[in-house]
Amino acid sequence: MTTEPTLAPAAARATVEAWMREFQNWLCQQLERADGAATFQEDQWAHASGGGGRTRVILGGAVLEKGGVNFSAVRGELGAAAARQLLLPDARYFATGVSVVQHPRSPHVPISHMNVRYFEAGNGEAWFGGGLDLTPVYVDEAQARWFHAQVRAACDRHDPAYYPRFKQWADEYFYLPHRQETRGVGGIFFDRLTVGVDGSFDELFAFVQDVGEVYGRTYTALMRQNRARPYTAREQEWQAVRRGRYAEFNLALDRGTKFGLETGGRTESILMSLPPHAAWAYNLTPTPGSPEAATQAWLRQGVA
Repeated sequence: MTTEPTLAPAAARATVEAWMREFQNWLCQQLERADGAATFQEDQWAHASGGGGRTRVILGGAVLEKGGVNFSAVRGELGAAAARQLLLPDARYFATGVSVVQHPRSPHVPISHMNVRYFEAGNGEAWFGGGLDLTPVYVDEAQARWFHAQVRAACDRHDPAYYPRFKQWADEYFYLPHRQETRGVGGIFFDRLTVGVDGSFDELFAFVQDVGEVYGRTYTALMRQNRARPYTAREQEWQAVRRGRYAEFNLALDRGTKFGLETGGRTESILMSLPPHAAWAYNLTPTPGSPEAATQAWLRQGVA
């Protein structure tokens, strides 16, 4: 017997939107402190059907060459095809969230992504989604395992089944089938955790808040740990290739990119996730036994 979802509390939209705004503020502060040089610039924008957002981008930092922490809260009515694709019980919608991508200057500081979001249909059915993952240019096994241990601990505070379930989901989602490789060392991914089916509003909201906190804490620690490591021109060339893979995923496969473009979101904000520079080397095969080959061997599902 399936459980019918419970409608979201009347104040849910305002509560989640207010937290998303404050989370954006907090995370930008944490990243600025870890970078130590650059600050975020902000663009405010309005959505054609209602609501809008704050795009914050950091450029030319001591650690972060390009990064973004974007907040949005939009409402409207989806077209019939999009509503069917999202299995919406009512084409009217409200969506709010924070989306984060950081592209470091050094090939020894991992690329990172995090997203937390809340979606509510016009009839009040509501769900949460999100995830975070790490994309090292050169995989450091100890750091990758530490990152996963921190994420597991955050999940276990809410449900011991969350981490294995959402880690597998991330392995499947952050995957480039045309390359037969994962985007990085993974993390967690979850979608449509429905209020009244997968937990109460308060329970699911608390989990999403912890996902945001563990991202900010772990990623800034990795920034500080790796920022001073020297690197070579060869390592920068490999970084450009791995950034190209990241761009392939975001443009061809990422659901958030597709949703944003299909619903008339701000293009500059949506494509903020792309790296400042990337490269595509023809028929590239890393030299056997090289650090690049060692990293390539990690890019498969079910590791870390």
